[in-house]
Amino acid sequence: MPRALLSVYNKTGIEELARGLVASGWSIISSGGTAKALVAAGISVTDVADLTGVPAILDHRVVTLHPKVHGGILADTALPHHVSDMAEYGIEAIDLVVVNLYPFADNPSVDLIDVGGPAMIRAAAKNFARVGVVVEPSQYTPVLAEISANGALSLETRRQLSARAFATTRNYDAAIGQWMSGNEKFALSLQLEHVSDLRYGENPHQTGTLYRLEGSHSWWNTAEQLGGKEMSYLNVFDADAAWKLVHQFSEAAAVVVKHANPCGVATGLSLLNAYQRAHACDPVSAFGGIIALNREVDEATAQEICNVFTEVVVAPAYSESALHILQSKKNLRIVRAGVPELPEYELRSVSGGVLVQSPDAVNDDPATWTVASSAQPTPEQLQQAGFAWKVCAAVSSNAIVVTQNNEAVGIGGGQQNRLDAARLACERAGTRAIGGVAASDAFFPFRDGLDMLATAGVHVVVEPGGSVRDEEVIAAANEHGIVLIFTGARHFRH
Repeated sequence: MPRALLSVYNKTGIEELARGLVASGWSIISSGGTAKALVAAGISVTDVADLTGVPAILDHRVVTLHPKVHGGILADTALPHHVSDMAEYGIEAIDLVVVNLYPFADNPSVDLIDVGGPAMIRAAAKNFARVGVVVEPSQYTPVLAEISANGALSLETRRQLSARAFATTRNYDAAIGQWMSGNEKFALSLQLEHVSDLRYGENPHQTGTLYRLEGSHSWWNTAEQLGGKEMSYLNVFDADAAWKLVHQFSEAAAVVVKHANPCGVATGLSLLNAYQRAHACDPVSAFGGIIALNREVDEATAQEICNVFTEVVVAPAYSESALHILQSKKNLRIVRAGVPELPEYELRSVSGGVLVQSPDAVNDDPATWTVASSAQPTPEQLQQAGFAWKVCAAVSSNAIVVTQNNEAVGIGGGQQNRLDAARLACERAGTRAIGGVAASDAFFPFRDGLDMLATAGVHVVVEPGGSVRDEEVIAAANEHGIVLIFTGARHFRH
């Protein structure tokens, strides 16, 4: 009779798994809280203490660390001398190990450093040629289904379970090592899990692959592609930028991104209205762009999108008619995704290393800002300044954004100097800048940038402040009658 050892901290689904195993002719070994839960559920269990002849000792620190447990897991029953050792020491084979670990990452402490659990997981994973190992409740259903159908797990299944098990113990040890170091900045441990191969890298002659940080809650983990060609490196990169920005807004919003920079952002009374306003910012750059929408895509919006060549559309949902329309564009990549979360840290590769920083959270609360000019903003202008500030923080530096009524009308980004960024934003905005709001991702080093915005007709400028020439810039604002707001925070983006 095959035997399974069940010892879990998270009891979710363990009763159902045990019942299924028993129904398939397996016997159950267990200990501690897991054994009590199974016995209470009326499931026959052999306690580890009865198996080893030694009770749990040292405040439950030693329970499964015994030859009758580890010998049963590690034994290769195809080797005669292993079988001989098993007979001599009364060891019986264990064919399945189901273990999940103390939740150290949730509440780091010495008491939550699991010893016996990782030891059993690693032993079972090493001996995958004979033993299956399960480390997550999400694995119970497929594992039980295969055992119920075939009486055992296939070699390939055991191999895949082994890979996941080793990744689990690796991550667990990394979290402990990081905590023990007392300085997590110098103990960063990165584990990457393959998600998908990409169509190509930044250019067709380059290969590209998408990985995720294990343990992260990336929106890519659950995103679904509902149509179109395979994603390329830049499709993923640009879609991520668009998806994060569109979720800065609670109203119906649309973002159009090209080369990781927004070329159109707007909110609207409806999703269609928001998309039309976003596209109007820079229709030339929008060609071949990435569109992100924060509402279910309806038929009218889908039809409007199809009027322009687009690489990717990302949205939380699509109506049936909208999906049918978008899928008529065979090359259009259609992605359905969940809400993105702010990451714990951001990574960027450099030669032979990685740059790590905390994420750039944008503060758009006007109560924390300072009005530096004589002219005071109206409540409407403050709200508009918040919109412009969020958009500007998503544009590559040096960045200037001109907005009008919650719609970007001129975006100048990626410039080596702030004056050129202002010139580009004003040229793209044209007469739409009159009466509008401008945002600068960093302070104006001279007054010339503000003078240019004033000439274009901008009424409000929001910027970090902090320049040695702030007084000069404030004086320029007062000369032009412009409202000048200092946020106290810079948002460079390279």
